[in-house]
Amino acid sequence: MNLPDYNFLPAPLWLITTLHVVTLTLHFVAMNFLFGGLIVLLLGRLDGKWQNPSVRRYVALLPTAMAATVTLGVAPLLFLQLTYHGPVYSAAIVSGWLWLFITVVVIVAYYFLYGAAFSAPVRAGRVPLLLTLSVIALAYVSFVYSSVFSMAERPDLYHTLYAADQSGRVVNSDLRAWVPRWLHMISGAITVGGFSVGLLGRNDERVFKLGRTWFVGGMAAAVVLGFVYLFALGDLLLPLMRSPAMWLILVSLVLSLGSLHFYFKKKFIGAGLMLFVSLLAMVVVRHILRVIVMGESWNPATIPIRPQWSVFVIFLACFVVAIALVGWMLRMFFGDRARGQAS
Repeated sequence: MNLPDYNFLPAPLWLITTLHVVTLTLHFVAMNFLFGGLIVLLLGRLDGKWQNPSVRRYVALLPTAMAATVTLGVAPLLFLQLTYHGPVYSAAIVSGWLWLFITVVVIVAYYFLYGAAFSAPVRAGRVPLLLTLSVIALAYVSFVYSSVFSMAERPDLYHTLYAADQSGRVVNSDLRAWVPRWLHMISGAITVGGFSVGLLGRNDERVFKLGRTWFVGGMAAAVVLGFVYLFALGDLLLPLMRSPAMWLILVSLVLSLGSLHFYFKKKFIGAGLMLFVSLLAMVVVRHILRVIVMGESWNPATIPIRPQWSVFVIFLACFVVAIALVGWMLRMFFGDRARGQAS
């Protein structure tokens, strides 16, 4: 009996990579709105914070943001499995129990977010507790993902770790290789969270100032941690500098600073577009670095291609419709808010 061969790509590598980068960037936008916004709301100082209409409106959006984060995270994970299925699967096995526990943690976090969103103003005291538990849960998810995906880039490492410990509770022991990256992602989430809080509270000067402060602080931390991460690469820094990644880092930095300029002038569309393209550039940089780190240990370009265009046409059609619907819902949300304030 001959088993079917699944070791092939259903589309050209450039198309899969492009879709992976785009969908991962959209996932990060939703995730940063959720995770970064939570951190800003919990740690930011604001009198009467949990009774403030803009803050309560943000809290009410968090379950929807959670749904968007999970939904938008499926596509990039599937595209990653198409090209790096072997390393990712192997690394996930090393951290098997930690990986499987993510599903439970996400469901619990979802429950806490709904509890906070539906808390009446008279029970606002329970909101910070529920949001704190949600942040802890989401931090766990980001921690495990960062550990596993960075471990997947080092076949020698996950072979050694699995040989030494097969409990399924092992994390990436090379902390220098991934902890700065993890902290850099958290600071980026705070940046977007600050942007989002200020955007929703743009007509409340106190809330806008809160968001602006965390937007600037998060961006400053992201820049510092980004350089820490670069210098932690060691011997990998030189080949990265010789690649297009360095130009993308420069573009990302310039656009981030430009978004600050537009944000301070409350030109949110321009600031948002710059921030999005900056995030997109950093996702591309991370992909380039993955290719450099893995080298020939796992090269997706060597995987044979057997096109299955019908599947991709269905995906692209659903993807375009979904993006259009999200755009329409955002327009309705902000439009209703503007009309409500005008009245």
